[in-house]
Amino acid sequence: MKRLGFQLKNKFFNMFREIFVHHYNSLDFRAKIFALIIAANDKPKLENFILVKTLATQIYPNDPDRANMLLLTTKEFIDKINSKKLSVDKLVQSISSNVKLVPRYAKKIDIESLEKFLDLAEDEDAYYYQKNILEFLERLKKETLKEK
Repeated sequence: MKRLGFQLKNKFFNMFREIFVHHYNSLDFRAKIFALIIAANDKPKLENFILVKTLATQIYPNDPDRANMLLLTTKEFIDKINSKKLSVDKLVQSISSNVKLVPRYAKKIDIESLEKFLDLAEDEDAYYYQKNILEFLERLKKETLKEK
C-alpha cells in the first residue's frame, strides 16, 4: 500500500513538476547533462544512478527532495532515450539551446564530477563515447563563459 502511495505521489509531481519545483528548469538542465553522459552506455548500470544520487545530494545538501527529483528526472530522460522517444542528438541540441538561452547554466556543467561516470563505462566504445561527450560539454562551457 505504501508503494502505491509513493507511485501516485510521484506521478502527480511528475505531471506538475514545473509548477511545484522551484527553479525546475535548472534541475531539468542538470538532469539532461547526467542523462547525456549515462546514455553513452546501452544498458546503464545501477551504479550510474547511485552516482547521480550521490552527486545530487552534494549539489543540494539541504534539500533531499530536490536531490531525489534530480535523480527521477535523469531516469526519465534515460527512459525516453531507451524507448526512442528522445535521441541523444536532440538531447545535445537541447543542452546547447539551454546554455545559449541561459548562459549561467554553463557553470552547472561540472566536468570533474562527470568524469566519475567514465569508471562505469560498460566497454571501451562507451568509454570513448563518454570522453567525447565530456569534451563537448567542456568546450560548450568554456565558450559560453568566455563570451560573458
